[in-house]
Amino acid sequence: MLKLSKLADYAVVIIGALDTHENESVSASLLAQETRLPEPTVAKVLKLLSAAHIVTSIRGVKGGYQLARGVDKISIKDVITALDGPIALTACVEDTGDGCEFAPTCAMHGRWNRVNLAIKNALEAVTIHDMTQVQPQTDIKKRV
Repeated sequence: MLKLSKLADYAVVIIGALDTHENESVSASLLAQETRLPEPTVAKVLKLLSAAHIVTSIRGVKGGYQLARGVDKISIKDVITALDGPIALTACVEDTGDGCEFAPTCAMHGRWNRVNLAIKNALEAVTIHDMTQVQPQTDIKKRV
């Protein structure tokens, strides 16, 4: 099963909360209150998002955090990469830096790249803006 890390999930929630504060610096403490996440976790996520240039950190009395760009320009891939590192389904996906001791003799070596690329492209196509929109209800009976 592919599963998003808790920190990446929290990052999406935090970015959504930051988006409600247009052009306003917001403290980690306030974001923790608004999202109901522990403040140390929020601070850790914000630090990682700042390092990835998804948010900007502003020092001083009126300091805090702001989005570096609009939520329509922040993809889910950007968030996952910022929190968890490169997206790789297996250790043998090229460019991960992870080696596999069986790579020289494995019939599947390098063949996961196609699947990995498809997943990366799918995650790149979904933005935080998309995630914050109301999803239309579907009639389950119509699909059965």
